[in-house]
Amino acid sequence: MKRALFALGVGALVVGLAAPALADPGPAEFGQATLTGFASLPAETFVPGSEASGGGLGTNPINGLTPPFAGQPVQGFSGVVRRDGGVYEMLSDNGFGRKDNSADFLLRVQRVKPDLGSGRVEVVGGFNLSDPDKHITFPLTREDRKLTGADLDVESIVRAPDGTYWIGDEFGPFLLHFSSSGKLLKAPVPLPGVQAPENPFLNGGTPNLGRSKGFEGMARSLDGKRLYPLLEGTITGDPAGTLRMYEFDVRKKGYTGKRWTYPLDAATHAIGDAISVDRHRFLIIERDGKQGEAAQVKKVYLVDSRDHDRDGLMDKTLVADLLNIANPDKLGGFGQTFRFPFETIESVAILDRHTLIIANDNNFPFSSGRTPGRPDNNEFITIKLTHPLPASPQAMS
Repeated sequence: MKRALFALGVGALVVGLAAPALADPGPAEFGQATLTGFASLPAETFVPGSEASGGGLGTNPINGLTPPFAGQPVQGFSGVVRRDGGVYEMLSDNGFGRKDNSADFLLRVQRVKPDLGSGRVEVVGGFNLSDPDKHITFPLTREDRKLTGADLDVESIVRAPDGTYWIGDEFGPFLLHFSSSGKLLKAPVPLPGVQAPENPFLNGGTPNLGRSKGFEGMARSLDGKRLYPLLEGTITGDPAGTLRMYEFDVRKKGYTGKRWTYPLDAATHAIGDAISVDRHRFLIIERDGKQGEAAQVKKVYLVDSRDHDRDGLMDKTLVADLLNIANPDKLGGFGQTFRFPFETIESVAILDRHTLIIANDNNFPFSSGRTPGRPDNNEFITIKLTHPLPASPQAMS
């Protein structure tokens, strides 16, 4: 299937430093991907010695679990940073899904080590996000200025060459720059002309973006000089089912004025993540809002910012259908066709030109896409593609 991006004010998206040209995938469409690894972190996994959470969820059971919880759940994986030694840093989102029920959920980057052979996932550490230097001017939930899910809805993350992190938020939407230990370094950077209903500076104004529809995905240029945050929702006045991607200059700490639009297959869909493949191409997860047997669309697309026709739309190539993955070895105890049937799938990284690692956001304790009536685990899968990606070496590090 081919669809497109809309480019405004620029003919081609230039991402990072010049690099040797790499061969494109041969066919326009990839075939059925194959499951090569599976690991699962139990839903009821909590940060050791952490504070209680879930006080805003009431006391009725949810998928068999009764809140509040004795600790902070290791859940809600909405972004991934690959580290050495098989370790991944997973960004936990705003907690329990809404601003009004997540005041006791501490925003955190979890460090995990999935063993795709044994199927186990080890939690090896992590760090909370905080604003001790008072860069945020709107009121925060906690006096100690540890950030919570009532303050921000963090959904996308990249690591800069200097070891700091850029994180995309949905409430503003804002871009946030954190130190290597999770301390906010600068004031949140707003997106000019765009405000969500949760924006603390709305001041009675009219939002032009849906609730929690801010920066769901964010790619980093190969040299780290640019960010490419991608909205999850359509801006008021834009064509239905189109999502804006922006270019942000890290050195100048500002938007360049260039933007593109990702076209969803259907206006009811959403994106889950976006990562760079090379100077011009990205992988983007697209999904419907369904789970379990009802899930119909959980896909990974390759998009190329240079290819567009008269209407300005740029090509989308289907790389993997996550509801139709070959599983000849019956990994994880599943059948020969593996499905990743979660409502939200929000983390993808490139391991090599043939292999992706993908993880779900389990929306603890709400999602039950794997087993009805039971909260989803955090699952990690590796899949082998039928054709190599045109990935630059920097995209795989």
